[in-house]
Amino acid sequence: MAQTEVLVIGAGPAGLSAATELARLGVQVTVLDREAEAGGIPRHCNHSPYGLREFRRLMRGPTYARRLVAEALAAGVLIRTGTTVTALHPGGAVDVTGADGLETLTARAVLLATGVRETSRAARLIGGEKPGGILSTGALQGIVHLNGQRPFLRPVILGTELVAFSALLTCRHAGITPVAMIEPAGRITAHSPAIWLARVLRVPVLTGTTIAEIHGRTRVEGVQLLSRGDRREVVTDGVIVSGGFRPEASLLRASHLEVDAGSGGPVIDVWGRLSDPAYFAAGNLLRPVETAGWCWAEGRRIARAIHAALQGRLPEPGGARLRVASDAVRLALPQVLPLTTKKDNGAADKLQLRLARPAKGRLRLMQDGLCLLDRRIDSLPERRITLPLPSPRTTSEITVTLEDPR
Repeated sequence: MAQTEVLVIGAGPAGLSAATELARLGVQVTVLDREAEAGGIPRHCNHSPYGLREFRRLMRGPTYARRLVAEALAAGVLIRTGTTVTALHPGGAVDVTGADGLETLTARAVLLATGVRETSRAARLIGGEKPGGILSTGALQGIVHLNGQRPFLRPVILGTELVAFSALLTCRHAGITPVAMIEPAGRITAHSPAIWLARVLRVPVLTGTTIAEIHGRTRVEGVQLLSRGDRREVVTDGVIVSGGFRPEASLLRASHLEVDAGSGGPVIDVWGRLSDPAYFAAGNLLRPVETAGWCWAEGRRIARAIHAALQGRLPEPGGARLRVASDAVRLALPQVLPLTTKKDNGAADKLQLRLARPAKGRLRLMQDGLCLLDRRIDSLPERRITLPLPSPRTTSEITVTLEDPR
């Protein structure tokens, strides 16, 4: 059993920034990543903007990823790529497999920073045949930017989250001309100005439309679109299934650690501690999906919490639990709020919310009949919502409600 002070699982912006901060604080850190190279998703995104928050300059994704890796190595972080974690055990022991075979690593603290994945075609229940040429945005970016290949010429893009517009930029880089962007909702998911990118590139955006079926034997030949009850065929040679992010939480679900039903990620307290206090979490594992800069900043904050935990400066785990009692609210975190009024050492100072659907009304946090927080909410899904972190009076449950007349 190999030992280190802190293990970081995931070498994206959150994991690398946390590892760098810890190493600068004098902590021995090992980062594990299953990919052949460290850097996370930005390594696949050959466009800007990256780096403004972190390095005060505009960077493309690969340059940004290399900078994160270089800073971690310079701080003394050990990065092991091509290493897959297969199990998480109580107390900070993890099983891994790699070029050296199977082994167990132990640490005083483990940070989970495994990020997110896009929802697959199968999970979206899209019918039809199963030809080649159906890719997620991440797979497309890897094929184009890492392999230098062009998988299709005239695809359709399913989804209008920010990552879908990133796919547009990747297509432009590779000389690919999308036929259309397809959005089931009545408006795009990304902020409204994003649609101008599609207009500049002359890519139609079809809202209120779904892909009912994909056709083709060996390669995609067309899709059947369903819009307000009408069906029509569109000729295309590929489908980019974009967004629909979910936490990469397969390790969590197979472990002893508690998973939040709303987010799909772990249950955490304000210091990022999980139900086993040897484990912490940061980045997009907590909520799909945030920017690289947000994850980088969160990684640094959680690093300070881990450092405080190693020195015995964090309070005992526990506190009041949040319970979401509205179908309009997808997640609220941190899910455990301590009774202590001294929330330093890397503690979160904001409550983070995401909506499951468009909602407009009054959000309230109630505990023992008392209102801890009352705010008006008017937002769309996948928008960042941050509110003041309430201070619970007891350890009894805090209920999150949203009175939504719609």
